[in-house]
Amino acid sequence: MNDYKHYIAWRAAQEFEDGDIVNLGIGIPVLVADYLPQGRDIILHSENGILGVGPTPAPAEHDPDLINASKLPISENCGASYFDSALSFAMMRGGHIDKTVIGALQISERGDIANWAIPGKDVLGVGGAMDLIVGAKTVIVASTHLSPQGEPKILPLCTYPLTAKEEVDILITEFSVFSFRGGQMVLEELVDDLTLSELKEITPAHYVLSDTFRVVKRPEIFHNVHT
Repeated sequence: MNDYKHYIAWRAAQEFEDGDIVNLGIGIPVLVADYLPQGRDIILHSENGILGVGPTPAPAEHDPDLINASKLPISENCGASYFDSALSFAMMRGGHIDKTVIGALQISERGDIANWAIPGKDVLGVGGAMDLIVGAKTVIVASTHLSPQGEPKILPLCTYPLTAKEEVDILITEFSVFSFRGGQMVLEELVDDLTLSELKEITPAHYVLSDTFRVVKRPEIFHNVHT
């Protein structure tokens, strides 16, 4: 198991509040469904037309007709509903999504996000990313700190085609949590196996420390995380 991805998903789920309607994007965000805080009533939305997504089913319980936007098997909670893409996008564009958890290729220090195209590679299309990022009340980016090639993803300026400008509210990686306030990037949280100087080495973007900055320890289940 790639523990770091599951840790990011778990940490993102801690941002949810009771009664939230939350959209989960493709990639790491789909893992969030398995880490919802107990005791909170969270309703999960999937772009392909599902409201009331449940946790990942056991292999023996997979239903080929029940999938999320990533085409992965899902379960359904009591009261789940299904609808066409037009209604799903109307929810997204109409401000009916409280929070969206979305992946990213690059994030800038001002909260810009690029998550749909890499120059020189095939492009499938932006999908619903633009609609979600602009339409959701809170945008949570769940992303690894570095690319698979070890390149920084948190930059002064995005170099890939933008999905949206200054729309990111919270950025969660395997090492840190940042917020974006008034065009400024603020470090809220750092895991205890990384120092501030080590974080800066892999984060070219400019940021400041929050007044409530804290160092945290990952839950034991997610301890196998390496740079």
